Amino acid sequence: MVEHRSGSPDAEAAGAEAPGAAGSTAEAGAAGAAGTAESDPDAQVAGADPDARWLALLMHAAFFLLLGASLTRFLMRHPGEARTPWIIALSITLAVLYLLGPVLGSRPTPRRLTWLGVLVVVWMVLVVLAPSFAWCAVPLFYTGLRILPPRAALALVALLTVFVVAAQLRLADGFDPNLVLAPPAVAAVATAVFVHMQRQAVRQRELAARQGELIDDLLRTRRELAATERREGTLAERQRLSMEIHDTLAQGLSSQQMLLQAADRTWSADPDAARRHVRTATGIAERNLAEARRFVHDLAPADLAEGGGLEAALHALAARESAQAAGALTVHCHVEGTPHAPLPDRVQSALLRIAQGALANVREHSGATAAGLTLTHLDDRVVLDIGDNGRGFTAEPEGVRGARTVRGHGLPAMRARVRQLGGTLTVESAPGEGTVLSAEVPLTTTEDPT
Repeated sequence: MVEHRSGSPDAEAAGAEAPGAAGSTAEAGAAGAAGTAESDPDAQVAGADPDARWLALLMHAAFFLLLGASLTRFLMRHPGEARTPWIIALSITLAVLYLLGPVLGSRPTPRRLTWLGVLVVVWMVLVVLAPSFAWCAVPLFYTGLRILPPRAALALVALLTVFVVAAQLRLADGFDPNLVLAPPAVAAVATAVFVHMQRQAVRQRELAARQGELIDDLLRTRRELAATERREGTLAERQRLSMEIHDTLAQGLSSQQMLLQAADRTWSADPDAARRHVRTATGIAERNLAEARRFVHDLAPADLAEGGGLEAALHALAARESAQAAGALTVHCHVEGTPHAPLPDRVQSALLRIAQGALANVREHSGATAAGLTLTHLDDRVVLDIGDNGRGFTAEPEGVRGARTVRGHGLPAMRARVRQLGGTLTVESAPGEGTVLSAEVPLTTTEDPT
């Protein structure tokens, strides 16, 4: 038995409904293409979108609406027929099977494939008994495309499309080319939309994976950069500490050693001179103690910590060096110009350390009787000159150290201090003509991190 009787009013109504059936199929296909993202593992990215969840609910609602409409149409057109109980039972079975789909998951397991086969067979039986149930084919298209491999899924879509075409022709009053061509076109469009969405989901997952890898690489690079910066900072701090120690404690201990050795040599012959040497060494020790305490506190020069700025610290340094030399060396200090703004603490500290180191070299190595400190404030830089009338020496190029000398950390340390401030250090000397050391620091240039 078939649902359609040729020439009856039902046939005319069915023929008028047939294009609408194809349109409904297309609409259901569009809803299914977007909605299946919720249960499809290949569209988990879209499933996280609230809009996708609503579309999925709309697709499920459309399936049950089409199923209910098909059953209602059959009952209205064919009341009391012997096949009616079968149609009702198969409709209920199809609805229950469809509801079991999400419970079984979306992976192509044997149980899931069995469920799909049973679902398709029940639908086919319904279409044979009542062609209007062909409208429920679109959700089955996407179910097959979602579960089966590509070739098997396309074969299933083709089989379902054949049943849809046959059902539409049975409902039509005569042959209608539109009913033959429309269902395959709708099936092709629905399949293309699904495949496109599936590929987009794959691309999104791959892009998310690549972005995750890039983020991991960025985090790893940042950690490595932070570690490198910490190592460089540690090395720079070690270098700075070595220069601080050399320019303060080491120079003071060296002076104390020389004075105590001189006192030891003259203790018997000239006790008064020996006592003067001891007193001078005591003064240096007191000064070194103050430097050490300040060094531990904040590594700032003690002269600067006493207030008055760099000019006062240089005057105090000159007076102290002259007093310690006991007439053997006279140090003068002169300041030219007025700074437009207070010098940065790092500049003041570096120039004071350079002056201390330079005067220590003058006292220990030059044999000079006079030395001078000249601080010159210019518009864009500050210059510190240290000159003496000592024996002088042959100046070596920067970076070259005599192999014969064991000491010699002073000049490299001074150069490093000035370089850190973006400045330059020049040394002019010749045998018998004294030495002039000049440190020039710009006030508008950022410090050199090296």
